[in-house]
Amino acid sequence: MTTPITPVGRAEALDRVPSADGALIAVWRSGEGPPLVLVHGTAADHTRWAPVLPALSERFTVLALDRRGRGASGDSRDYALAREAEDVAAVAAAAGPGVCILGHSYGGVCALEAALLTDAIERLVLFEAPVGFLQTPADVVAGLNALDAAGLHDELLALFFAEVAGLPPEQIELLRGLVAWPNRVAAAHTIPREERANRAYAFAPERFASLDVPTLLRAGGDSPAPFAAATAALEAALPDCRTAVMPRQRHAAMDTGTKLFLAEVLRFLAYPAEPARRRRAP
Repeated sequence: MTTPITPVGRAEALDRVPSADGALIAVWRSGEGPPLVLVHGTAADHTRWAPVLPALSERFTVLALDRRGRGASGDSRDYALAREAEDVAAVAAAAGPGVCILGHSYGGVCALEAALLTDAIERLVLFEAPVGFLQTPADVVAGLNALDAAGLHDELLALFFAEVAGLPPEQIELLRGLVAWPNRVAAAHTIPREERANRAYAFAPERFASLDVPTLLRAGGDSPAPFAAATAALEAALPDCRTAVMPRQRHAAMDTGTKLFLAEVLRFLAYPAEPARRRRAP
């Protein structure tokens, strides 16, 4: 049985939602308003959303989950993308009516797959979900595995962001200075398994032909070509979606173009640019 998640105002609080296989998925609550579930990408946990969390918490009950295998969440011995989709679907069901989902990168794939499992999701925002189009070269995969085996997780992260996410050195250094970096290092051991799952993912447009969830696709104008190809494939496959490209941004636009990223997301989710609590009655 799903345990409902109850809004508690602005203070962050921790809930744990049981997934289909019994793994407990940690969900960090903040803010108040309609429920919005945040699904982070590879090599991260819920703290990844720190740049956008203040603005989102002004308008929503934000439910930022730790994907399985990191943060305060449980895990299972046999990893599969299907388990991650079940995790997101369980959190969406627990969130209550009108839930929206925002997923980044591999977390966007998890969110998209979850939308096939539940009718609870009202709107979906996907920021550069690769859906199998990002095929990491074999030598890079070997490098990631070697660094993981050696316990060099800071170096593993740097290689992942440079060669897989396509971030330039200055953006990687920006990420190093953010509050989420130590948590990224702690979760770096999950990168190889997610790379394997990503390479095995075969995008089948017909699977999504009847998915009528309104969807916003966010994309960086300067992101590597595989992300653009994935976004175009999703736009062609999803029956109710639109794409909004952020000029001169890449895969870390939440950090490098925070206001630009938020503006279109908030418009799509139909909430005003300024928090309702700042409006004064006449």
